[in-house]
Order: sequence, then C-alpha cells, then structure tokens
Amino acid sequence: MDNMLRFFGRRKGKAIGSSRERLMKELLPKIQVTLPKKGKLAVAKLFSFKPKELWLEIGFGGGEHVAELAKIYPSVGFVGAEPFLNGVSSLLAHLNGSHRFPREDTGLEEGRTDNVRIWPDDIRIVFPHLPDGVFDRIFVLYPDPWPKARHAERRFINQNNLPELYRLLSPKGQLFVATDVVGYAEWVQEQMKIFKKFSLKNKDLHKPPKDWIPTRYEQKGIQAGRQPIYFVFSKKKCLTDGKKAGRLGI
Repeated sequence: MDNMLRFFGRRKGKAIGSSRERLMKELLPKIQVTLPKKGKLAVAKLFSFKPKELWLEIGFGGGEHVAELAKIYPSVGFVGAEPFLNGVSSLLAHLNGSHRFPREDTGLEEGRTDNVRIWPDDIRIVFPHLPDGVFDRIFVLYPDPWPKARHAERRFINQNNLPELYRLLSPKGQLFVATDVVGYAEWVQEQMKIFKKFSLKNKDLHKPPKDWIPTRYEQKGIQAGRQPIYFVFSKKKCLTDGKKAGRLGI
C-alpha cells in the first residue's frame, strides 16, 4: 500500500474456508485488476468484451450487490474494490455460484457473463491510475460510519475522496451513497455542502432508488430496526448551477 495512505479497517476476519481459499488462489488472479506500470488504467480493456458502461462499487462488503447487478446488466463492466479479504472471497463465491451450493469448479457459474473485475485492496491506491469520467455509476454502500468524533477523518466520504469521485464520474453519471446511521447521513450532507460540486437527485431519502438491490447488511439493519437512508448525486454542470443546498430532513 502507498505509504502516504493510512488504512484503518480490518484486512481479514475469521478463517476463510478451504473452498473459498481455492477461489482466492484460482479465480481471483483471473479477474483481479492489475495496475499499469505507467499511464492510466484502460478500464474498459479489462474485459473480453466492450462494456456499454462501467460501474464501480467501493467497499462491496459480501459482494452480493455487485454480483447481482452483474447478472442483471451483463453488458456493463463492473469494478469492485474491497480490502477485507473475507468479503473478497464472498464475492468470488457469488460469482462462482458456490455461495448457494458446493462446487469443485472454481470458474464462473454457468450463464454468468465475465463482467466483474476485483481490486482486493484500498481503492485509493487505484485513484491516480484511473482516467477522468470513466465510471457511469459509483456505489458507496454502508461504509464504516466511524461513529466516534475522533475518528471522523476516517470516513470515506470526505474532502479528500470527493474530488476523486467527482473526477471519475462521467458527466451524466450518478454517485449512490447509502447508510443506516443518521450521524453518517448528516456527515454526508455536510461534506457535500462543503464540496459544492454534487447535486442531490432524490427527494425521498428513505425510498430506495429504482432497481435497488438491498445488501445483506441493509437487510440485517432493517430487521434490527434501522432505517436505510439513500443518496443519489449527480455532477453539477457548473458551480453556480442548481439551488442552494439546505439541510435535508432525515
């Protein structure tokens, strides 16, 4: 990892089972993102076909969201970034189909398009290698809220990362952020107010966006009584476009 970056999350949890360890050794190398020695990463060329669009999910957790999207949109090229290795192995199991039933084969499940690429580390390492406007959708779903005030700078939505998300998003692209922590939602609002270059597109923050696929974490949160909060942002055409952002009711 770049010495200039500090990573605070876990890299590994409980022991990864033998079948998933095989996926990490055999499937991951085939679909892992490799950074170029020089120049920008040609994201579209990571795939064996020409993607209609490119979508990025940052911190994909167990991988069920990106895996399901990839089945629904086989013409889209997906890049998923997750430093937690147990989550990486979970996504591989979803792509392999072994999250439902045991399989000896470590390839993709039958009928699935090879349209997912994985960066099994901190996405910030990749930022400098990515060209402007490359992604049509970027998802940051249920990031670690780091609830203690002294840890606020660790939150992913911040003034260091927002310029990169803005740069990477295509002119008509959308940034999706979801959380079930009110304090984090308020933090997102405040950071966006400071940054000024994103415009909120959805009026009802508690209504899932169209074609929304709930994550496993989201479903557990709802069962525990937490209410999801959804943000859909687009790039402002210029700094003076749009109405002044007021405080949003949550």
